[in-house]
Amino acid sequence: MKVLLTGGAGFIGRHVHSQLVAEGHEVTVLDSLRPDVHGHRPDLDDLVVADVRDAGAVAAALDGVDVVIHLAAKVGLGVDLDDIDDYVGSNGLGTAVLLRQVGHAKVGHLVYASSMVVYGEGRYECTEHGVVAPGPRRIRDLEAGHFEPPCPRCGTFLRPGLVEEDARLDPRNAYAASKLTGEHLAASWARETGGRVVALRFHNVYGPGMPRNTPYAGVAALFRSWLERGEAPQVFEDGRQRRDFVHVRDVAAAVTLAASADHPQFAAYNVGSGTVHTIADLATELSHAYGGPDPVITGRFRLGDVRHITASSDRIKAELGWKPAYDLSTGVAELAGSAGG
Repeated sequence: MKVLLTGGAGFIGRHVHSQLVAEGHEVTVLDSLRPDVHGHRPDLDDLVVADVRDAGAVAAALDGVDVVIHLAAKVGLGVDLDDIDDYVGSNGLGTAVLLRQVGHAKVGHLVYASSMVVYGEGRYECTEHGVVAPGPRRIRDLEAGHFEPPCPRCGTFLRPGLVEEDARLDPRNAYAASKLTGEHLAASWARETGGRVVALRFHNVYGPGMPRNTPYAGVAALFRSWLERGEAPQVFEDGRQRRDFVHVRDVAAAVTLAASADHPQFAAYNVGSGTVHTIADLATELSHAYGGPDPVITGRFRLGDVRHITASSDRIKAELGWKPAYDLSTGVAELAGSAGG
């Protein structure tokens, strides 16, 4: 199988590349090598340095390709609204340009890297009103340390649960909106061309090769950076935010399975470890693994953050046979013990 892997020089992309090569596939990597992501040029013989918005470069890279794995994206919550056009350009327009060229090349199979952030606040239940969808958290509540979203009907405490793929999609920040835009564009491409799309909604990915020294890194990378400086990880809110931390090699395995899967025109799958942890759990695991200071609960917050988001990965396990291999303790211990992890 010949594969075009966009974003293949990035954190997840390098692991996907290694998995594909190990399975005997022919891979071309297309990556812009953004300086805010890449510290140095990776040692890849099959690398094309270009942006996915460069239609000519994309068209040339698609020659003879059987499947496209689209990982290239601007990721993370961002710094402020000054990033919004970059998210839309990189993730929305970039996906549109890629899809147009994929259509011209008559490639019929696309794997799209989406994110659990498309669900917004996730799934909640009220003891009186059942499943409800709380709106965005109010700044005055966050400033007062009231971090849990209340029931929108009665204002009482909500119980968070696992989101399934057919749940309402409700992105709460520019990054989330841009990833959902990519899903919609890919689904439209599939309908118009008869192609097939697998959208993989990744949870919080961690592991060897996480980015450094960038505000767009995930929370695991930020905690690690504090610990490597000998500082305590700074945990926002009260640390009780629920997440699912999934190892990058498990994610790479899901991507390669999706690339060879026989599936309907559009299929979306959650990709998570299946185990719920809090942000404070992660910070504590990392502190212990690195032998560093205990985390500090700061009470600070970011308006674009959701309180809880964890999803069920039962569908990808049942339909593609995917199974995560790493629990959090094992993955964090490996990360702490790896050179340059």
